Amino acid sequence: MAPLNIAIIGSGLSGLSLALALHQQNIPCTIYESHLAPLNIGGAVMLSPNALKILDALGVYERVRAKGYNFETLEYKNGTGELLEVYEFGGKEKYGYEALRIYRTVLIDELLAMLKEKNIAIVFGKKFTKVVAETEKDVTWDFQDGSSQTADILVGADGIHSTVRRYLYPDLVPAFTGMAGITAAVPTAQLKLPPGYHIPVTIMTPSGGFKRMGDGFDRAGWERYMADKDALVAFLQEDASGFPAMVQNAVSHIPHAKINVWPFYVVPKLERWASEKRRVVILGDGAHAIPPSAGQGINQAFEDGYMFALLLGQADKVEMQDALSFWQEYRQERIAKVMWVNRQIDLRRMPKEAQTSGEVIEEIELSWLYLPNFKDDVESWVRGKLEKGN
Repeated sequence: MAPLNIAIIGSGLSGLSLALALHQQNIPCTIYESHLAPLNIGGAVMLSPNALKILDALGVYERVRAKGYNFETLEYKNGTGELLEVYEFGGKEKYGYEALRIYRTVLIDELLAMLKEKNIAIVFGKKFTKVVAETEKDVTWDFQDGSSQTADILVGADGIHSTVRRYLYPDLVPAFTGMAGITAAVPTAQLKLPPGYHIPVTIMTPSGGFKRMGDGFDRAGWERYMADKDALVAFLQEDASGFPAMVQNAVSHIPHAKINVWPFYVVPKLERWASEKRRVVILGDGAHAIPPSAGQGINQAFEDGYMFALLLGQADKVEMQDALSFWQEYRQERIAKVMWVNRQIDLRRMPKEAQTSGEVIEEIELSWLYLPNFKDDVESWVRGKLEKGN
């Protein structure tokens, strides 16, 4: 049986990591990116042990571990310094890895370097437009430049506004939540932290650190808003006098180049992440949009791609339809539990009057999230299928 040939639309973190995972399974792939150069996306990501275990298996972790900030807990405090909550984000002894806060661009650059070392093809300036034909064996699609391409499987790793997803859901438009996160990075020395102060820390305010934007913003509107750097600096400095001195120090000087804005969109739970003939697949934010409360968005995208590659590596033993059904069911179960964790964190941050009647604050236990074993789960499922005659 000839190896599958996979096409990946999108060279963000999910697409790049998927390509490495497929290469590890000896599955050829090509990444197609609409931009003319690698994405220079600002901001940082929080990587928890579930994702770091995957990056370790792909040979990425040791290359990036020292290029970010390693930590175990995230503290939440109010403006007076009172400790409200301690959230576990990792732990070497308990979960095998400390959490890692790292610039997205640093991680992307390292993944791109690894792709080059392994001769994994990435083609820039190729904007996917639409699927034109899908059979039981392959899929063909068009690019904006008029060219076409065919592969055994087409994977949409192109984000929450996925163009590949339109093939599965032509009428689906992500819903803007009316909220946006605005962040900036400054040197740690600028904070002038008090002795023994624990970082990272979130200083909570009544607004929760998010800006209510309303419903009138479209994609072009966001570009105009993000271009006004002076207004963004002013927002970050707003009401700074009500915060501890270290926060006032942090916002005293904010370089325009270090500001990042991301609007929050959501998509409903999707009935399927693959086309009927199983030749077009979506994953990451295109398949599920996870609010940032638990910091699991990119971590779950890494899980999607890694497990997808593991199952494709078993394609000579099991039916693809069965494998993709198992993959989606497994992944959606974890996504649902992450959404529950998000909501539990949100409940702890809300003023009591904003909480929905009947919702209960429950204890959050995270070993299920931070200690998965995807290889064992995939191998166990395959054995079960073979024992039952597939």
